[in-house]
Amino acid sequence: MKRRTVLSFTTATFVALSTQTALGQETHPETGETLAENQVFSYRLLDQFPTLDPALNEETVGFHAIRQLFEALVSQDADGNVIPGVAESWENTDYTTWTFTLREDARWSNGDPITTEDFLYSWRRAVDPATASPYAWYIELSSIENATEILAGEADPETLGVEAVDERTLRVNLTRPLPFFPTIATYATFMPVHRATVEEHGDDWTAPENIVSNGAYVLEEVALNERWSATKNPEYWDADSVIIEEVVGVIINDENQALTRWEADEFDHVEPLPNGAFPRLQEQYPDEATSVPRLCSYYYQINQRPDAHPALQDPDVRRALSLAVDRDVIVDQILQGGQLAAYNFIHAKTAGFTVPELDYATMTQAERDAEAVELIDAAGFGPDGEVLELELIYNTSESHRQIATIISQMWKQKLGVDITLTNYEWTTYLDLRKAGNFDLARSGWCADYNEGSTFTKILRTDHENNDGKYSNPEIDAILDTVLTSDDPNADYAEIERLLAADMGIIPIYHYANAFMLDSTIKGWPYNNAENNWYVKDFYRIAAE
Repeated sequence: MKRRTVLSFTTATFVALSTQTALGQETHPETGETLAENQVFSYRLLDQFPTLDPALNEETVGFHAIRQLFEALVSQDADGNVIPGVAESWENTDYTTWTFTLREDARWSNGDPITTEDFLYSWRRAVDPATASPYAWYIELSSIENATEILAGEADPETLGVEAVDERTLRVNLTRPLPFFPTIATYATFMPVHRATVEEHGDDWTAPENIVSNGAYVLEEVALNERWSATKNPEYWDADSVIIEEVVGVIINDENQALTRWEADEFDHVEPLPNGAFPRLQEQYPDEATSVPRLCSYYYQINQRPDAHPALQDPDVRRALSLAVDRDVIVDQILQGGQLAAYNFIHAKTAGFTVPELDYATMTQAERDAEAVELIDAAGFGPDGEVLELELIYNTSESHRQIATIISQMWKQKLGVDITLTNYEWTTYLDLRKAGNFDLARSGWCADYNEGSTFTKILRTDHENNDGKYSNPEIDAILDTVLTSDDPNADYAEIERLLAADMGIIPIYHYANAFMLDSTIKGWPYNNAENNWYVKDFYRIAAE
């Protein structure tokens, strides 16, 4: 076990930790373990989250923070199962009408009671085109009545199929049966926001001095590109069960520096790890190095907009680029953290999904390389033709840089393709990707819920996160019916075959969550494949 010493991130942090309310040598009420005096959980972030507004969030870093500050009707346990949140119970009729009963003791951090009106306001706000939520499509995906019409500007947000029967009873009407609606409702987009605070402060409502939230923690500080912190919310309905008193996130863009600082005991948790580091860490820190499946897929988007590079409109060129990527080199020699080589998009560990047999997945790499050369030559490029010049963009990360570098070398050596690599900080990178200012773009998609549609939905032609604007009408048609299909796995398999035939994207690997966690921190949800962790469930035991 690593010796635990608390180092200061900044003078302010040191003071905060030093004045932390101590639990002394109390014991855990269920396990009987002796609790440490220091009940602070600290972790490393790769990037600054763009927003703490649940309606505006669209990425993983922000969701990790938002989950600590806000709570939806439902939440998740350590195994990823749906459990009560603000709602103490729920029932449904034919999976199309869902009725949630809110708990009486649910309160905002300022003491106001949480009512069904809060959810009506918040969900209507999220789906309202005027809010410009990048995840408004998620409410449409949930099949709530009139969501499609509202997003199209054809109906008023007030017509969304949600009804406050009374202050504690919320009724949700869907356009089609959706057995896993509660699973969808755990995401940030469905979390409530405090109307009076939003209306009073506008875009600044999430500033520490303004924010009113309903989760287990309340925001204390956001130091841009440095850190953020939150402290225990005494108004949280289950505050008596929350042991960790403070959450601290430290932003470090460099994976190697982050690991070095973790080994110096500056924080408790670090992910992702430097490429290739996991085997050494697992041997050196057997109690603290972990790799578990994570429902995320790493891929390159290919710009197929009308004004994009003409060569990328050719499916044979796209196929050549994909075939030439030796995925085994990426996962076995570069990453070495339990990741799986990917030839399809849906993560192999997604519940109820069986990876279909795809032609290029069963080839040897030598066979893939040979076909790639034939295709690129036939397209007029390659060593004997025109030099294909493309730009690949990625967000700042040593891991992304290493992967981009090795793949660009594969393309150069095998196909004669010249790749310009350009990295951007997170927010700029997202803006460029959304605007279509790229040829190829590093992308990752993490499950919003554990079912195949969480991946396939972004392949739809007009989807908000389909930045390359890949389009296949056959896939769109399947997506229209897959949620009510008698055999969704067969439909997902067909989507994967169509995607591979077009090579609409370049799948590279399926994530594993390789991370370091201080052995005194207990309660980590190792079996939650979505990597949704809730600090309210953690506690620190006294070091031996």
